[in-house]
Amino acid sequence: MTTTDALATAPLDPTAPLDPTAPLDPTGSPAPLTPPAPLTPPAPDAVADLARRVAGPVFRPGDEGYDAERSGFQAGHRHRPAVIVGATDAADVAAAVAFARARHLPVAVQATGHGLSAATDGGLLISTRRMTDVTVDPATATARVAAGAVWGQVVEAAAPHGLAPLNGSSPGVGVVSYTLGGGVGVLARTYGFAADHVRAVDLVTADARRVRVTADRDPDLFWGLLGGGHGLGVVTGLEFGLVPVARLYGGQLVFGAERIDDALTAYLRWTGTVPDTLTSSLGLIVYPDLPQLPAALRGRHLLQIRIAFTGGAEEGERLVAPLRAVGPTVGDDLREMPYEESHTIHRDPSDPHAYNGDNVLLDGLDAAALHRVAALAGPAAPVMVVTQLNHLGGALATGPKGGAGAGAVGHRDARFALRVLSPLGDADPEGDLATVRKVHAEVLAAVEPWRLGRNVNFLLGEQRGRADAAEVARSTHGAAARARLADLKAAHDPENVFRFHPYEA
Repeated sequence: MTTTDALATAPLDPTAPLDPTAPLDPTGSPAPLTPPAPLTPPAPDAVADLARRVAGPVFRPGDEGYDAERSGFQAGHRHRPAVIVGATDAADVAAAVAFARARHLPVAVQATGHGLSAATDGGLLISTRRMTDVTVDPATATARVAAGAVWGQVVEAAAPHGLAPLNGSSPGVGVVSYTLGGGVGVLARTYGFAADHVRAVDLVTADARRVRVTADRDPDLFWGLLGGGHGLGVVTGLEFGLVPVARLYGGQLVFGAERIDDALTAYLRWTGTVPDTLTSSLGLIVYPDLPQLPAALRGRHLLQIRIAFTGGAEEGERLVAPLRAVGPTVGDDLREMPYEESHTIHRDPSDPHAYNGDNVLLDGLDAAALHRVAALAGPAAPVMVVTQLNHLGGALATGPKGGAGAGAVGHRDARFALRVLSPLGDADPEGDLATVRKVHAEVLAAVEPWRLGRNVNFLLGEQRGRADAAEVARSTHGAAARARLADLKAAHDPENVFRFHPYEA
């Protein structure tokens, strides 16, 4: 994935010439980027020559396989490039970047497409889904992955050695894009951001060079890649540390509608008492009354508390006792499990679908505001709103044991992340989007007194066209980090080859 998959500082239209005076740095110091020429689709003979230079397939609009290649997990919209290169290795990526740069075509990258938030019109799309190599070195507790690898592969490769990655809740999410955005996962409070554990980044630069970036070789670029993003190149591989976790105590406690308020109050109080070895979140959802759903879920308003504790089952039982004391549950599958089953804690959907999501990072929260969130996102909401509150802190704030994190992840001091997500229908997605944005804004406004900013990995779905787009772009990092990221963009991609979109993660 490119570093566009982590962050940009201001909205850009990928089909328009770049205005070098545009406020790429919202602090008021725009980066002096060279405006590219207007887009001209490459000639068929040029595309044919590119196809001879790369090992992977090359697609143009109308070709068999073009639509499948540009589609990802986010089904609400797709890239619409003039050319797609199905890269098989870093050499293919470098050839694609050189081709695009010579023709003033913007470059976008996609592996799984979970976080697609601004589809590219025209230009060149590098599809990395074929680059799936994963290697684990148990002696050094490290993993090396190629650009298209997903977390489920890494978990499976690491488990026989008693090791685990800092993966997210879904095994199908791409490793690279998740990590470039920071990466808040199942073990987050114990071990910090996934970006904090990266040791080396394999990068194809804007001038099509293949380089290896480390904290020793290029500390500024290394910092910007990990949590900053910014269209600095195409990441073709990562090397990162693994952690010694073979088993977890975890799962879900599920409460029915009659106990939601009590459970919310208890959860908020409880998060102030638990050790850093326990990472948790709560989810609120009103299940639709659909025949394909289990009868126990159909049409119900439920609260799910998700637990991941790296200690033993006996201690885990003691820690969750205050939550069980709220009253009878409609579901309780807390248990000791092998780490390979960690994806069952959140049970994220595995099938592509259309959705839109937003979030805020908070420096605190009270029960009254959380009850207000639950009411606004509950059965009376005009659209389905899946709400999640992540308990942060711990190593996310302090960095992993042995030192602070080296990356540009913003708002490390946040105590909670409040996330909202809604599915979009096929009949009128634009109309759905307007309603969804309005409801999301109302829900997030309930926690305004504690707002710090946003997490870029949790900005999901179409973000262009928002009335508050500039504020959203500014909210992911502080002013000093934004200025530093703008300087890195100007230094490493002055021609704006990676005409990045904001919010892609």
